[in-house]
Amino acid sequence: MTTQTTQPDTSATAGTTAGIDEIRPPAEVRYAAELATLAAWDVERGHELPPGWRLSPRAVRAFVVGSDELGVSRKFYGDDPLVDRAVVSLMGRQGLMLVGEPGTAKSMLSELLSAAVSGSSTLTVQGTAGTTEDHVRYSWNYALLVSEGPSERSLVPSPICTGMREGRVVRFEEITRCAPEIQDTLVSILSEKQLMVPELGPDARVAARPGFTVIATANLKDRGVHEMSAALKRRFSFETVAPVRDRAFEIELVQRQLAAELGPEGDRPEVPRDVLEVLVTVFQDLRTGSTREGAPVKRPETVMSTAEAVNVAVAASLEARYLGDGTVTAAEVARQVAGVALKGEEEDARRLRHYVDNVVRERARTDARWKAFFTAAEPLWR
Repeated sequence: MTTQTTQPDTSATAGTTAGIDEIRPPAEVRYAAELATLAAWDVERGHELPPGWRLSPRAVRAFVVGSDELGVSRKFYGDDPLVDRAVVSLMGRQGLMLVGEPGTAKSMLSELLSAAVSGSSTLTVQGTAGTTEDHVRYSWNYALLVSEGPSERSLVPSPICTGMREGRVVRFEEITRCAPEIQDTLVSILSEKQLMVPELGPDARVAARPGFTVIATANLKDRGVHEMSAALKRRFSFETVAPVRDRAFEIELVQRQLAAELGPEGDRPEVPRDVLEVLVTVFQDLRTGSTREGAPVKRPETVMSTAEAVNVAVAASLEARYLGDGTVTAAEVARQVAGVALKGEEEDARRLRHYVDNVVRERARTDARWKAFFTAAEPLWR
C-alpha cells in the first residue's frame, strides 16, 4: 500500500471553515495570532524543533502557561511542572495520558498541546460505550467498496490513521469509557507506529510520520467503568491533573474565564470579588469535604470542579443581566449552584441541605453575602 499523502497544512487554521461564526472555535483558531508570534520567536531565537513539530518545546510551554514578554496569555492554570513533563512526554515514544477528577481541564490541556505541537487540535476520537474499532483504525465507503472493491479511495481513515499519515497529535477523549478490546487497538499502533490494512494486501500499512502521538484523557471517577490493560498502560506516560486548591487563585481563574466567556467588564454585569469568594468557597468546601474553618462536610457525588464554578458564574451573570437588575449577588449564585449541585441524587440533596442548614446558616449570622446566599438557597434545597 502506498502512503503518499499531501503535506499537512501548516497554517494555524488548518481544517476550519473561514467566515463561519462558531460558538467555540478550536484553539488553533482562537489563538492564531499567538501561535504565529511563537513561531516567529522560534525563528528569531533559533530554537530547535523536534521532528514533525510546528513549534519548539519552549514555545509550546509558553503557549500553554503564557509569557508576559511575548504577550502570550496563560491558558492552563495549575501545575506548571506538569506542563513541562507533558511536553517532554510528547517528544518520546509513549503517548500521554492525562487523568484526574472531572472538570480539571484535562481536555483543554490536550487541545492546547495538540494545537501548539501540530497546528491542529481537531483530530479527536471521543470514547464512549459505542466507540468501535472503526473509530480507532479505519472504515470504508461502502458504495465505493461495493462498486470497486477495497482501495485507498474507498478507505475512510480514522483520526488516528490521519494523524499517523500527517505526523500530527491525535486526542483520545475519555478512553476508559471504551470497551477494553477497543482500547487495546491502540497497543500495536503506539508500539509499532504503524497500522496494518490487510484488506489492501498482506503488506499494506500506514506508517506514522514524525510528530505523530496520542494524548488520551480519563476521569478518575470512571475507574471501574473499563480498566485499562497493563499492556496499554505501558504505552502511555501518565500525568495527574489536580483540582485548584488555592482559593485566591481559583477566584482569579473564574474572573478570567468570565471575561473570556462574556467579554470584559462594562460589556457584562460586574461580579464583585466578594461574591466570587462566596461561590469559590462553596465549591472548595464541597469538593474537599472540609470547610475553610476546618469542619468536615460530606462531599456530594456530583462534580464540583472549577469548570462548574465558571459555569455558575456565567449563569449568575446572565440571570442578573436579563432577569435581574444587572447586579450579581450571592442570591444569583445560590440559585445557579443548585442547578450544578443537584443532579437528581437524593443522597446528594441530603448532603447539600445539611451544608446549607449548618455551614451556610452559621456564616449568614455575621455576613450579609452569606445571608443572601442562605435566603436564596434554603427553599431551593429543601
